[in-house]
Amino acid sequence: MKKSKLYLVSNLSLGALFALAAKPVLAICPVCVVAVGAGLGLSEYLGIDDSIAGLWIGGLLVALSVWTIDYLNRKDWLKGNKNLRDLAIFVLYYALTIWPLWKKNLIGHPDHRLFGIDKLILGIVIGSLFFVLANVWYKYLKSKNNGRAHFPYQKVAMPVGTLLILSFVFYFLTS
Repeated sequence: MKKSKLYLVSNLSLGALFALAAKPVLAICPVCVVAVGAGLGLSEYLGIDDSIAGLWIGGLLVALSVWTIDYLNRKDWLKGNKNLRDLAIFVLYYALTIWPLWKKNLIGHPDHRLFGIDKLILGIVIGSLFFVLANVWYKYLKSKNNGRAHFPYQKVAMPVGTLLILSFVFYFLTS
């Protein structure tokens, strides 16, 4: 089994493990995290551009950060300064993801730039931002519909659909 296939299988297995351990009341749905994790694994296997992989990494980091914060809130752990704790969780997840990518020279390579910014970093920032915006937009639309989704799995379709649309945009920008 090639290294990239092993990476894909491990990502899918990890995503499935998170989905099985998740509870339905979480702030970001488990299906989103599994979809993002699967998309990330497939992107490396298929040789997709770093900026597109970065979009999915950004979405996954937001989802994992929000999950962790929600878990700590439900368990009533680390109650002191929640704002500082929440910021630290985001910084920790992003640092633990970006640092190894930088150490392996996957970030910072002069040939891997788009608009003068490293493709992975650009993708992570844009993916994170739009993943958050899609979830905020979902909550807004739900509030305008008497607290109900407009269609089944809307909570999944909006953030994952946003990342898919952005993936197509970046595909055309980088090809």
